[in-house]
Amino acid sequence: MDRIKLLCDISELNHLFRESVSIESFLHETVRMVTHHLKTEVCSIYLYDEDDSLLVMKATEGLNPDSVDQVKMKYGEGLTGLALKEMRPICVSRASKHPNYKLFVGTDEEQYDNFLAVPITRGPARIGVLTLQRKKKKKFEEEDVMACRAVASQLANIIENAKFLMSMHQAHAPVEPVEQTRSIPTGLEFVRGKTAAEGFALGPAHVVDKEKTFDALYESRYDQAYTLEQFDQAVKATEIQLEDLQGQVEEKLTDAASLIFASHLLILKDKEFVGTMRRLIEEGENPPVAALKMARQYIDLFRRSANVYVREKVQDVEDLIVRLIGNLVQEYEKLGDFKGRVVIARDLFPSDLLRMSSENVAGAVLVAGGVTSHIAILARSLQIPMVIANNYDLLHIPDDTQILLDADTGNVYVDPSNEVIASFQKRNTDRLSIKDQIAGMKSQTRTADGTRIRLLANINLLSDLSIAEQLKCEGVGLYRTEFPFIIRNDFPSEQEQYFTYRRLVLGMKNKPITFRTLDIGGDKVLSYYNNAHEQNPGMGMRSIRFSLQNRRIFTQQLRAMLRAGINADMRIMFPMIASTDDFRQARKALTEAMASLDQEGIPYFPSPKVGIMVELPSVVHMIHELAAEADFFSIGTNDFIQFLLGVDRTNETVAGFYIPHHPAVLRAIKLVIDAAQKRDKEVSVCGDMAHQSEYIPLLLGLGIRTLSLDPSYLPRVQKLMEQLEIQQTRRLAEQALAADTTEQVASLLGIRQTGS
Repeated sequence: MDRIKLLCDISELNHLFRESVSIESFLHETVRMVTHHLKTEVCSIYLYDEDDSLLVMKATEGLNPDSVDQVKMKYGEGLTGLALKEMRPICVSRASKHPNYKLFVGTDEEQYDNFLAVPITRGPARIGVLTLQRKKKKKFEEEDVMACRAVASQLANIIENAKFLMSMHQAHAPVEPVEQTRSIPTGLEFVRGKTAAEGFALGPAHVVDKEKTFDALYESRYDQAYTLEQFDQAVKATEIQLEDLQGQVEEKLTDAASLIFASHLLILKDKEFVGTMRRLIEEGENPPVAALKMARQYIDLFRRSANVYVREKVQDVEDLIVRLIGNLVQEYEKLGDFKGRVVIARDLFPSDLLRMSSENVAGAVLVAGGVTSHIAILARSLQIPMVIANNYDLLHIPDDTQILLDADTGNVYVDPSNEVIASFQKRNTDRLSIKDQIAGMKSQTRTADGTRIRLLANINLLSDLSIAEQLKCEGVGLYRTEFPFIIRNDFPSEQEQYFTYRRLVLGMKNKPITFRTLDIGGDKVLSYYNNAHEQNPGMGMRSIRFSLQNRRIFTQQLRAMLRAGINADMRIMFPMIASTDDFRQARKALTEAMASLDQEGIPYFPSPKVGIMVELPSVVHMIHELAAEADFFSIGTNDFIQFLLGVDRTNETVAGFYIPHHPAVLRAIKLVIDAAQKRDKEVSVCGDMAHQSEYIPLLLGLGIRTLSLDPSYLPRVQKLMEQLEIQQTRRLAEQALAADTTEQVASLLGIRQTGS
């Protein structure tokens, strides 16, 4: 198993990738690495050309090197094509006797009759095939198959980027850029928003509008003449910066350490891309103009593509060129630097936030979205103060304008006075340090009258684990397994998931851990998955529906959880269950995952408790039937409220209708609690209501005794609990359940109604 672990270690492939001068050299070094580690005579990599439905050999070790780019086969042809078509490994000991065998004369492969082909895939997308061949005496074992699967998984993201780059070399048709003009508003001094991630930030503004930044560079005049040597130095400096940033990401967030800068580095290493710039410079073009011309050609081509994945590469090219020009032309040196800055953006991908975190961004303001969105949750894990402010004028603030971000209250101060800055800095200094909060935490939480309450942690990334442990949480009530998916550039393999989940299990030291299966869709979009356009994605192909529709991805995740859960108090929870049918199908998938592990002789945790995330109104009406089958319930109040009231929680224009204390919400929660208690099944709350002080007494009065919340909220919630008495909370809940209007409930809870 040592060789499998070695090949699963992304650092080795990272090293190969960084040391390679081109994608071709990287592929060649990869096949050399695999032949060495797996003691095989032959290793080859084939890439799949979807347009022509052809597999093309792109690298080989052991076969005739002239076969590269010459050996081609149709989709499904030969054993290699069969592996790609059926999306499974093909391992045979007498390849020449197999009905699908196809001999390519001139490759020198006749002497190798032991054959192994493993498809290289990214989720449902077919990328290529990794093949191994040996002579007759030495067969391939299951360990070889597992090792190749691990390598194929790690290669998928890099090769997908390489495929797109190679395809772009085929045609270049420059298009006239569209000029854009923007006005800068005046008198913008104070904006009231909503807290997404608490904290305080003070720094110069950095408006993230890469298209605007790139166009500004493109339209600028470059009076200074730069040399080819200076251009090469800028390319090298850019490469070093990107590699350093990638290293910081890997060190900070090991569960998210996919190569998020792979696209940038690949483009930078691409002979056609940088080579054309160099040729233009040699012909007399000023280096910044040459770089921008070449980038514009790619960008305009990408924008016209029907492929969503290719269109998204526009952002990568713009990011890269802004950074490259910043290293070449000193007046633009700050264009790509987020350090100490307050970012203002219309929207951000999780990978954007991750990059900003790696560069020590001070804070962020989003001018759209909701405080319960996945980007806000991620900001909390990364400890980036964030405010959601529905004011698009903020996008026109000049860069370097001083911004004070009071993310505790949700206020944004533009160009604040010295007095305002001084008062906030004092308040920030007076905050309780994390050490003070840790010192005040007790290992168990009780109300004023001694009622035992369990406080569990919501874990988004492994970086949350340390603070959760220090704050003495009693376990993990919700591990959002989608975050390592969301902030990556590709689907993590079973082995990568296993390593992440196992670290969580070991970190919790026998405390209970609830794994929620993949919950994507709605506001949690995978940028690398080509989702069909949906009119209403919040109610579309998401959560358990996505998992059941993509069984291969679902099975890999379940297997990884089961393997990681050995000797743990592990529970598995399915999101967005709508019926007993959904639950039974999901549970059947879990049983099948166990059976496959049994068949392969892989140890796993055999008896996890299996529960349901209560989010859909239909569950309320089926709650007694589900209580008979499920082991536990967790009420995800964010989605539960949104679906029950028909309010998009990420849409600021209808924010006034998102009312957690709506009588219908409270009565529905009570029905779930009563049904669970009748069957002696645990029920908890894991949405934002679990940390909101105005709702916690109400939840206790309704019967909740377990709350799961982001670790940073644990100290204040425990302190609040110690001031409450259960009898008082019960009377409060009874009055709230009897109320006819939200106004009446708000009055009981001391909430000031803002109106709808």
